[in-house]
Amino acid sequence: MKKLLIPIIAIIAVLAILGSMVMGPYNKLVSLEQDVNNAESNIDTNLQRRLDLIPNLVETVKGYAKHESDVFKNVADARSKLAGATENGSPAEKAEANAEMTSALGRLIAISEAYPELKADTQFTGLRDELAGTENRIAIARRDYNDKVSEYNKVVKSFPMNLFAGIIGKHEKEYFKADSAAKDAPSVDFNTGDDK
Repeated sequence: MKKLLIPIIAIIAVLAILGSMVMGPYNKLVSLEQDVNNAESNIDTNLQRRLDLIPNLVETVKGYAKHESDVFKNVADARSKLAGATENGSPAEKAEANAEMTSALGRLIAISEAYPELKADTQFTGLRDELAGTENRIAIARRDYNDKVSEYNKVVKSFPMNLFAGIIGKHEKEYFKADSAAKDAPSVDFNTGDDK
């Protein structure tokens, strides 16, 4: 009986050692992946905040500039695309939709230059300021997300973790990159322009 007990204890000890060697890396990958997911959720939250502000901004501008229907249609189309990307899109799709939304908003805000009474409207200026703050939050959330993705990807790609990560199905995460068209998009000027 004693002869049988020693090999069983040895097998249990080896399994316990192997288990502890696997649990540490696994838990690290899970923790890093959750950090990435949380950071992506923060981007989605801020994109949703932006989406929620846009209808009020559009309605305010419409009150002054009813004949700017092309601009309103572009904003509505870009908003729909961003809403779809936020719900189930990849970071690349979100970045592309976000760039289109920024471009459309730039054209919408530019309308205020032609309508001095719109620039003076307190609801418009309040919404514009909220939108500017949201744009800053989105930029910070994107940076934080990309930092978390970088940290995760470094671990997933480093040896020997890359072997373990491949076995358990953990792969590199996608960065939230600005769409190439966003480099040519008009800038959005949220200043009140009261310097004239």
